[in-house]
Amino acid sequence: MARRHLRRSTDERGTDERGTEPYAADAYGGALPAAEPNGGAPYGAPQGAPAIELRGVRRSYGRGEAAVQALRGIDLALARGTFTAVMGPSGSGKSTFLQCAAGLDRPDAGEIRLGGQEITALSENRLTELRRSRIGFVFQSFNLLPSLSVEQNVLLPQRLAGQRQDRGRARDLLERVGLGQHARRRPGQLSGGQQQRVAIARALITRPDVVFADEPTGALDTRTAHEVLGLLRQSVDSLGATVVMVTHDPVAASFADRVLFLAGGALVDDLPHPSPQAVADRMVTLTARPVGAAA
Repeated sequence: MARRHLRRSTDERGTDERGTEPYAADAYGGALPAAEPNGGAPYGAPQGAPAIELRGVRRSYGRGEAAVQALRGIDLALARGTFTAVMGPSGSGKSTFLQCAAGLDRPDAGEIRLGGQEITALSENRLTELRRSRIGFVFQSFNLLPSLSVEQNVLLPQRLAGQRQDRGRARDLLERVGLGQHARRRPGQLSGGQQQRVAIARALITRPDVVFADEPTGALDTRTAHEVLGLLRQSVDSLGATVVMVTHDPVAASFADRVLFLAGGALVDDLPHPSPQAVADRMVTLTARPVGAAA
């Protein structure tokens, strides 16, 4: 099946001020006290709560007439063990949605809950701790540390969170992504597709409530992109992970259980059991009709 390469994502302000990954450096950064280990509990707790929930979330940039309404009252709850794709025209609010949901940006109004815990009022240190232990990230540019081995890169979130480094789990995840024999290699010795497989294993190491993937196949060729998307699908089906993926590609979105469509900072459509053609048709409709889009 033919597919196109994904474009580099930008934020809703129309620029990519921090490079190809506008928030990659923030995902695990910052100084904080050591976090308590999660005890191996499967993908967060309590199990009855949605993996991620947004209630009336609003976010704007600028002031007065120049203000950009990036998110306009988002209400959404995503169940555990699901794969959700988020799509929309340029400036629709996708990047802001992901940043707020992942605790990388604070909304102006509304509430965000991760595994039942309200996170919008947490301090910066607590948010950093939460990202390290309860959220996984897969970025377009892999963001592996070249001085560390593949296994050490996978274990890095546990190390930064002050958790016991579970080498057995790291080896199991590397086996699952087809890289068990490359654990001692450095990222520079791997292909782009292999590096993204390492990034997926790293995102899963802490059994996070949610894995956020931002254009995860944007730097990959068609065949490798298909393999990486298959691994994300398997992480949901086999490991019970919860994946939220921002993408421009209808074929990539078809790997998800459902596709949410943003336009003008609002959720305007929801497509379950997506096919590439159905996703493409919805995107054409959204792009063609006028909306109060975020610039």
